[in-house]
Amino acid sequence: MKFHLAINMERTDDTTDMLAVRDHTLEMVKMADAAGFEIAWAAEHHALEMTIAPNPFHIMTWWAENTQNIRVGAAVANAAYWHPIKIAGEFALADLISGGRADFGLGSGAYQREFDRMFPGLDQKDGYKYLQEMLPLVQKLWQGDVAHEGEHWQFPAATSCPKPLQKDVPIWVAARSPITFDYAVQNNCNIMSWPLTMPFSEAQKYREQLDAAIAAHDGPFTGRFAMMRHTAVYETDQDRQTAIDAV
Repeated sequence: MKFHLAINMERTDDTTDMLAVRDHTLEMVKMADAAGFEIAWAAEHHALEMTIAPNPFHIMTWWAENTQNIRVGAAVANAAYWHPIKIAGEFALADLISGGRADFGLGSGAYQREFDRMFPGLDQKDGYKYLQEMLPLVQKLWQGDVAHEGEHWQFPAATSCPKPLQKDVPIWVAARSPITFDYAVQNNCNIMSWPLTMPFSEAQKYREQLDAAIAAHDGPFTGRFAMMRHTAVYETDQDRQTAIDAV
């Protein structure tokens, strides 16, 4: 098992100084780097004080410039809010600046509230259609020229400028419904899920959906499975009990 850190700039109201929020967030990422965590994940959300992350690639670049070893990832960019050429270039620049330490995460969106503001008229449940069209297209843009005539995007021959520093960019798909688990497995993508504070039965459900997708797939699946969940690790049972008693 490897540990990742998913962290955002966040505050409950505007009385909290944003510079303090910024400094606290970076301090946590630096601690994770020093502790040997594998990846620090930046989200994408809009008009939410509790997740201040309008561009995960900016945040990833900031973290990479202030750390030594930890990888930085987007968890996740919302496919419906981006143009494929723009997102391909934004990620590639973050990868270049980070020295090849970036992971690309793409999702179909979490909250209808955001869609109502960022993409009025689009139902969150239909966000997966944008993900499925965008992901292979971004990978082609990283390789060279490509023209596209799709359902959601159309453009003449173009390529990503710059290209990622990594030859094989780690690709992650955010999944919580069977259709997205199926797509991720079929394309051999890494998968992340968010049971967070939900009962453990929610985590079991995601694992069962993954297992079902793998069983229904003809080819091999070598992707990784990450589960984002509020977690605490203690050196001893007594340390754990002390923390519980203090709540």
